[in-house]
Amino acid sequence: MSPPAHLPGGSGRRTGPQPPNRSGRQRLLPYLLLLPAAAWLVLFFAVPLVQLAAASLYDPAGSLATGYAMTWAFGNYPDALAAYWPQFGRSFGYAGAALVLALLTGYPLAYVIAQKAGRWRNLLLVCVVAPMFTSFLVRTLAWKTILSDNGWFVGLLRDVHLLGPDGRLLATPVAVVLGLTYNFLPFLVLPLYASLERLDPRLLEAAGDLYAGPLRTFRRVTLPLSMPGLVAGTLLFFIPASGDYINAELLGTPNEYMIGNVVDSAFLVRLDHPQGAALSFLLMAAILAVVLGHLRRTGPEEMLR
Repeated sequence: MSPPAHLPGGSGRRTGPQPPNRSGRQRLLPYLLLLPAAAWLVLFFAVPLVQLAAASLYDPAGSLATGYAMTWAFGNYPDALAAYWPQFGRSFGYAGAALVLALLTGYPLAYVIAQKAGRWRNLLLVCVVAPMFTSFLVRTLAWKTILSDNGWFVGLLRDVHLLGPDGRLLATPVAVVLGLTYNFLPFLVLPLYASLERLDPRLLEAAGDLYAGPLRTFRRVTLPLSMPGLVAGTLLFFIPASGDYINAELLGTPNEYMIGNVVDSAFLVRLDHPQGAALSFLLMAAILAVVLGHLRRTGPEEMLR
């Protein structure tokens, strides 16, 4: 008597568990869930971007009163760059200086919160994030008060002779850099914290057992393992900082204006929309070039680890 077909040695065909037969509606469900976000991006990002690209090619001789004609004026781009290249350089210079200052202060802060804070970790994280609950404008105005000529901070620097009797910080590049550093510091600290929090302390102990000093341990163990957060944090910090205009407007003078201030003036004061649109696209292209160069140097896989 032969064994049943469903038993080993049976003559029947063995069949394993079959995957569920998904209907057409189930297969379309993921795309339907993405539809609201896709519609939002198309309506509020892609369409305005196309309109901005078109505006950058309008006849620069036109105006809002007489209307703009589409003349495919690609000369708007070199003209805008030639007129405002100092503001471009200033924007990336201030953003770079603020990034260096943020790294010097934010990396130790993220490391202490991730590895040393213990039960105070959540409280320290709240302290990092709490300023973002306040308006960006209010925070910058607060720095205007702190850095004022009669404020306590400038008075302290004068007392320790780091500033002269008539020295000042407000309306200087230093004030703009300090404002950028403070306002965008959480965008650097939080990704760094996420990477450093996953760092296994046993790796640091092993480096010590192999007679590595603190500096070498940081260079060979801590820094490479925190690179994903470092790459993400530097990009999240640098991109908005280079396009900011509030800090230069409130903490500086026209001598400290960045390219964001010029774009704001082109659209809202001079009503020169072709130039403002051309400057916006030049800024986006410059930031994209910096981001691609940064990713090429560090490797995009660093952000995905």
